[in-house]
Amino acid sequence: MNHYEAVFILNPVLSDDQIKETVKKFEDHLSNEGAEIVSTENWGLKKLAYPIQNKQSGFYNLIDFKAPSTVIDSFEVELRRDERIMRYLNVKLDKFADAWSVKRRERNNKKT
Repeated sequence: MNHYEAVFILNPVLSDDQIKETVKKFEDHLSNEGAEIVSTENWGLKKLAYPIQNKQSGFYNLIDFKAPSTVIDSFEVELRRDERIMRYLNVKLDKFADAWSVKRRERNNKKT
């Protein structure tokens, strides 16, 4: 299984409940496809570098997961289908990025 990170930007007009529901939907999709969710992070509302769909900001979320490569295609189809998603990026982590991801999670856990 490969290690991936998925970052997606949600529409800024969504409520907190709608954001949680959307993130849960994608976590469930990954779990149903055989992926192991390592962690999720809500980065909050951030200003965009350029307007997307006439919006100046968006809610950033990250899902860190391990999955077979066959899962990514169906996951990206689900991301494209959801109108609440403005942009997304899926990245396969190499061993160095994987080590950095572990350090980032540990640092974030110490803050909370």
